[in-house]
Amino acid sequence: MSNLNEESIKTLSRLCRIALSPDETPPLLKDLQRILDYISQLQEVDVSHLNSHIHLKDQGVGELRPDVVEELLSREAFLANAPDRVGGMVRVPPVFKQSS
Repeated sequence: MSNLNEESIKTLSRLCRIALSPDETPPLLKDLQRILDYISQLQEVDVSHLNSHIHLKDQGVGELRPDVVEELLSREAFLANAPDRVGGMVRVPPVFKQSS
């Protein structure tokens, strides 16, 4: 069992930059404690008899092509496929709203 308490939750919320109200702290503490208890249970499972990893390639699945540099599209061909362009660049919708 871990040593989580309300002070731990306050520290975590500050580090994660998450604002928590005093009413949100106890349920979060309870949920995190349940998660950590479950992880502790998983750590008790004996997996020593299992292979450390499986290679899909050995099973004939997931073959990768060689990483070879091929001919690139010209700027004109690339821009011909763009739905909107301005000054030799692709115009995209704004990501951030401008404040007025």
